[in-house]
Amino acid sequence: MINFEILIDDAFSVITADSSLTPIENKRVFSLINSFEDGFWHHSKFNKFIWNNIKETALSYRERQSLALEGEDSLLTEAAINLRLSESENDIGRGSEISEILLYGIMKKYYNALPIIPKIFYKQNTQDNAKGADSVHIVIENENEFSLWFGESKFYNSIENARLDVIIDSVKDSLTLRKIKKENKLITNLSDINDFEEISTELRAKIVETLSQEQSIDTIKPILNIPILLLYECSITNGATHLTEEYKTQIISHHKERATEYFKRQINMCNNVDLYSEIKFHIILFPVPEKKPIVDKFIEKAQVYRS
Repeated sequence: MINFEILIDDAFSVITADSSLTPIENKRVFSLINSFEDGFWHHSKFNKFIWNNIKETALSYRERQSLALEGEDSLLTEAAINLRLSESENDIGRGSEISEILLYGIMKKYYNALPIIPKIFYKQNTQDNAKGADSVHIVIENENEFSLWFGESKFYNSIENARLDVIIDSVKDSLTLRKIKKENKLITNLSDINDFEEISTELRAKIVETLSQEQSIDTIKPILNIPILLLYECSITNGATHLTEEYKTQIISHHKERATEYFKRQINMCNNVDLYSEIKFHIILFPVPEKKPIVDKFIEKAQVYRS
């Protein structure tokens, strides 16, 4: 179970009042919030979630298994070494690892997804080879079936319309033939797929066959999910001091409006993607009061582990 409060977990068709949008099937809205304590947003709870889930994206499966014998400090030290830390406050990617780790944690805790490709680990250790989706997961649906998840994550100062277009461009690019084939190749060639005890021998063989370069991506799209995490600086959250019903109502209203605008724009920009209606999209919204203190604290703690 995830330890943040879920405000919305519903089909987009239930959320939107715009009957002109199509297709709206296979789209979901997932909204989470952190708690407050003693009049302040609960920073320590959020930070603990990030550091408790950093291992799945910054370390390979075998590294995690090996270092676990040495203790949690060894795991976190090696994970911190693999981070792409930026000292420059002008770097637009500064703190991007936080949203990636948050998405991995949500995928693990809520969707029961296996971190097949630890993206921070491979980006650090194989450079261009792992660029693409910010997260790659497999969800075991039953003993004979699986779904494929290629995630996008952003940590923004706001989620106004101009920002939405940027991530939609990224999502659309991830759905090209070349990008899907590349991610499939990473899973079958680079990943720790053979190490996961949760995947049976039979299902493992099916995954490898389904994702082989010889297979048409037309067979992939019906099992493809795109979770889109928008971790963002929120004025409503910044002005709140307690987890009140009024605050929740404001966030729910804001997230419904933003989700509607996001999917409206995504439909307009991506409707020419082949088999677009077959792909499942999940917009995940998570507000924070201010971005900079969270990024500064994360980098500070990472540097401590590195040293």
